[in-house]
This record gives sequence, C-alpha cells and structure tokens, in this order.
Amino acid sequence: MSFQTVTTMLLESFGLNCQLFLVTLVLSLPLGLVVSFGSMSRFKPLCWLTRFYVYIMRSTPLMLQLAIVYYLPGIAFGPQYNLPKMTAAALAFVLNYAAYFSEIFRGGIQGVPVGQREAGQVLGMTKSQIFFKVTLLQVVKRIVPPIGNEIITLVKDTSLANFIMVKEIIAMAKDFGNRAMIWPLFYAGVFFLVFNGVVTVLLSRTEKKLDYFKV
Repeated sequence: MSFQTVTTMLLESFGLNCQLFLVTLVLSLPLGLVVSFGSMSRFKPLCWLTRFYVYIMRSTPLMLQLAIVYYLPGIAFGPQYNLPKMTAAALAFVLNYAAYFSEIFRGGIQGVPVGQREAGQVLGMTKSQIFFKVTLLQVVKRIVPPIGNEIITLVKDTSLANFIMVKEIIAMAKDFGNRAMIWPLFYAGVFFLVFNGVVTVLLSRTEKKLDYFKV
C-alpha cells in the first residue's frame, strides 16, 4: 500500500478526531461554566450535586466513562437503546471535560478580589454588570493558560474513542498493523503533532491579545 493511500485513509479517520474535538469544545465550555455556578451556589443541594458530579468525572477514567455511556443503555434497556458510537463518545467527552472546565472557571471567578465586586456595587452597577464588566474580564485572562492545557489534552484524548470502536486515526493505524504495517501507527502521531502545533499557536496569540489586561 502506497504512502499516499495510507495518508489519505489516516486523514479521513483523523476527521473523526477533529469532529469529536470541536463538538466537545463547543459544548463542554458553556456547560462547564454552568456547572461552576452550581458548585458556587448558596443553595446547598445544588452545590453538593454539582460537586459530586465533578468528583465522579474527575475521579474515574475517561475510558470507563466511554464504556458506561456506550454500553450501559443497551445492558439496562436493550440493544435498541444503544447510542451511535460517535454520539456516545461525544456525550462522554462533553460530560468529562465540562467537569474539568468547571473547576477552572470556579478558580478563576473566586480568584477575583472581592473588593473589586464591592467597588462595582458602590458605583451602582447591577450584579450582571459587575460580572460581565469587572469579573469576567479578569477571569478570561486567568483561565486561558489552564484551559489551553486542557484543550491540548483533549486533542490527544480523542484517540480514546477507539475503545468503543470509533474508527478514528489510531484505530485506523492499528488496522494497518494487522496487515504487518507498523509505520502508520507512528505516522499517526504526526497528525496530532501538527494539529496541536496549530492549537498552541492560536492559544499563544490569544494570551498575547489579553496582555493588555494585567492581573
């Protein structure tokens, strides 16, 4: 099999990694923000529930969560209730990364000095104005580096989807291995290196654009 053919097949499979990455990022960031509000809520049942959710997601392997989301509905209610593989993978990834992002958001929000919020109240600003015009600006600056680390980890973690038989790039590379072709497995790493290189550059530029706001 030619190098061009292998490259084309790996590139097509890597498209699934990219889809999973984008869906997870788009959905888990806002969900993580919502969860962070719940974990900071003064309503204790909501606070306990969200913190228990975060604890479960952060304390169990993502691979196990993939297995639960994909296999458990079929085991509990019958095979007809099994989710499609990509849907199950996306759901598990979103739930997992939302928990991690929520802790980053919570740390960023709680890291803003209380005095600045009090100053906004003195100036007659509403709670929403204080959040969006005072707190959020500082939170964004604080959370970009840790969120950037999670985003880079997410790129690599998409390969775990092959555990539930999603035909992403690592699964495709393993198929070549079954044909006594080992080099495509190492070649697959190049795709992750290039993608993460682009992500790293974008994150670096984002941090530089936020340098105007010192915290």
